[in-house]
Amino acid sequence: MKKLLFIFGTRPEAIKMAPLIKEFSRFPEYFDVKVCVTGQHRQMLDQVLDFFGIIPDYDLDIMKKNQTLFSITSACLTGLERVFKELQPDIVFIQGDTTTAFAGALAGFYSKVKVAHIEAGLRSHDHYSPFPEEVNRILAGHLATFHFPPTEQAKSNLSNEGITKNVEVVSNTVIDALFLGIDRIKSNSEKEFYNRFSFLDFSKRIILVTGHRRESFGPGFENICYALKDIALKYKDVQIVYPVHMNPHVVEPVQRIIGNIDGIFLIDPLEYPYLIWIMSKSYLIITDSGGIQEEAPSLGKPVLVIRECTERMEGIAAGTAKLVGTSRERILSETCLLLDNYVEYQRMAKSINPYGDGKASERIVNYFIREYSSL
Repeated sequence: MKKLLFIFGTRPEAIKMAPLIKEFSRFPEYFDVKVCVTGQHRQMLDQVLDFFGIIPDYDLDIMKKNQTLFSITSACLTGLERVFKELQPDIVFIQGDTTTAFAGALAGFYSKVKVAHIEAGLRSHDHYSPFPEEVNRILAGHLATFHFPPTEQAKSNLSNEGITKNVEVVSNTVIDALFLGIDRIKSNSEKEFYNRFSFLDFSKRIILVTGHRRESFGPGFENICYALKDIALKYKDVQIVYPVHMNPHVVEPVQRIIGNIDGIFLIDPLEYPYLIWIMSKSYLIITDSGGIQEEAPSLGKPVLVIRECTERMEGIAAGTAKLVGTSRERILSETCLLLDNYVEYQRMAKSINPYGDGKASERIVNYFIREYSSL
């Protein structure tokens, strides 16, 4: 039996790891599954764990007020050293591009433990956008033993960096989580969800907005807010829902520019089930989130990406998403196009999602079952 250690610390990681943890747990004859959370995020992480019914075996609980990349990285490494010495895992699983993921890969390397990188190979080719995620995933990729890119493009990115061994294209586990989450919601009454959003008029078109990328802080983020104001003033049959990230660099401009605009509803960050439910009810989505770029097309929702560059170009190429940057004028014009031109809207809404079919976790587990004797 192989001891597997899953390391993650943020809500996006938890969402994408949850279906994989559950799939590995179906094979106790092969795998002893342990979970370590760093607590890089706290409340938002715990919400996802509760929803998917995952109880961590180790909790480093590193989150501190005014934490920095330096403090997160050092706290992760110090805590993981203790976990590795106690558990002595055979394989460590990390996901994506967070500081936790990088620290997990580095801890695996220091401990001479094989590292499996989920969602490997994403590249924006700009070290500072997204920051620090682009460099985190590059470093994690070169420390990892096993690589699971979601797309052929991601595989090609790895190949261009000389990473060609133990590479398997599997799609993205975020789609697995999305389908699992939607099924759980449908198995219960939607009344509680409508009650949660009782302030909305569902006869109107809803635009869901998420925005929090640090590379947009300052004038870029203000431009996004002014564009949302323009949209709300122009379209009275549209309602904008914005779950506002807790970072003060987000809260201040959002409250100052659109805090009192009719048709814009600023709400607290949403728990995962409420987020995917309101995604399913939205007409279109404006976001800088990588995960939502992947999820929304599976729900038939066009995505406008408010970033200057993205590591998820497959969605842009497929037509499910459009990269609009942080230009006030561009965000407004592209939103107007989708609101006013039904043909263009349908073209994006009906494009095929390039990120997966909900079977990524199954493929990853099957890979390790096939390779079990050589691990």
